[in-house]
Amino acid sequence: MNPFKEKAKNTEDQLLSLQELYLTPYDKNTVDPYTKTRIILACGAEYEANWHSHQAQRKTDDMAVRRGLALTRFSEKQQQQLLAQLKPLDETILETTISYEQLAVDLTAELARKECNFYVKKALDFALLEDFDHLYRYSNLLFNDSKIKAENLVGKYTEIMPARPTVAHHRHPLDNVKNSIKNIKEDTRTILSTMIITAAEQQTMNYYMNVAAYYPNAEGRRLYEEICLVEEEHVTQYGSLIDANSNPFECALWHEYCECYLYWSNYMTESDNRIKDIWARFYEIELSHLADARKMLKKYCKKDYDEVICNPQFPEPLSLHENIDYVREILATTVQFTGKMNDYKSVNLLDTDDRFFKYNAQFTKPITKMPSHEVIKQKIIKDGTDYRYQTQSHPLKVMQNNTVDQTEVGIVANKAESIGFKKVRKSCFKNEKCSPIG
Repeated sequence: MNPFKEKAKNTEDQLLSLQELYLTPYDKNTVDPYTKTRIILACGAEYEANWHSHQAQRKTDDMAVRRGLALTRFSEKQQQQLLAQLKPLDETILETTISYEQLAVDLTAELARKECNFYVKKALDFALLEDFDHLYRYSNLLFNDSKIKAENLVGKYTEIMPARPTVAHHRHPLDNVKNSIKNIKEDTRTILSTMIITAAEQQTMNYYMNVAAYYPNAEGRRLYEEICLVEEEHVTQYGSLIDANSNPFECALWHEYCECYLYWSNYMTESDNRIKDIWARFYEIELSHLADARKMLKKYCKKDYDEVICNPQFPEPLSLHENIDYVREILATTVQFTGKMNDYKSVNLLDTDDRFFKYNAQFTKPITKMPSHEVIKQKIIKDGTDYRYQTQSHPLKVMQNNTVDQTEVGIVANKAESIGFKKVRKSCFKNEKCSPIG
């Protein structure tokens, strides 16, 4: 599938009325968990494109460019608004949060499993364990506050258990900045992966930042505050991977191409026919945005799309599904790693005066009062054990005891084994065949 070969309508002809923007929300009791995560992911992609468009407008005084950006931006804001309103009134902040973390886990795992750039794969595998631990912390808060088991919200597709403890996620900001990927324009999958995961993590960070103050108790407010700061670290990490050498018109083309890919992927993998119709319609709208971005690239940069997106054929559809075995593998092999400048290093090998230990001790002092630890401690005090959903024993022996919250893993040297990141597989999927919508 090459979206540039598809016939596109005029963007103005696809603007929606206010009445069209408010559809019947999904039923939280019957909706497939991955339908919800697809909606969250699409919202994130729309926000990222919208944010880029606003920034681009503020850096040019060419009125034709500004008006062209405004038209596309408003259309995409309509798409985002429609998707956001699919959340039902009876779905709580925390129930939605569980979906955010399920998306973070299974999206990251899926991208990492198919990533052929080892540097990008390491970034994905590294943050995967942190989002997996966030799911565990929020799930315990959910049980503490409402006795709801998060395993039912995730459809038992995603396990819920401790990973690299959240208290170990707090790194000095300098150690979250990674190298930007360069000279890989032909590797469409890798570029899409960096854009998609950045948009998803940014959406998560913004959601936690905005809802934290509305949570009904201090325990929850403090947990959102702590994890939101980790999401800032993730957005910094992933955003720094994106090629920094593209100009605003090239970036706009990539954003629209990425959105076309996501809506096409959602259409190809959606189980809910009503939602599937939305993905099909939004794909058509994105084709219009892509055509507009192509025209601007041609006019202002004298380039055609294939000089920027050298391999415009879509990779296979992005599919959200269970990744239990993959997550367990990464948990068993990399839990002791932390960020170290533009790479990653096991805390087992760091000098005792390393910046990570100094900053983490300063930020988390005392660890026993950290919100991510407190929420587990309260669950254990009330019920004797933490809340977990596992298909088998925890892959790390040190974390198999569910009557204590292990907060030293990822901070204290030799607290767990970590052999390191696994190399990528050889195939980069550059010649996959894809199917059209409809």
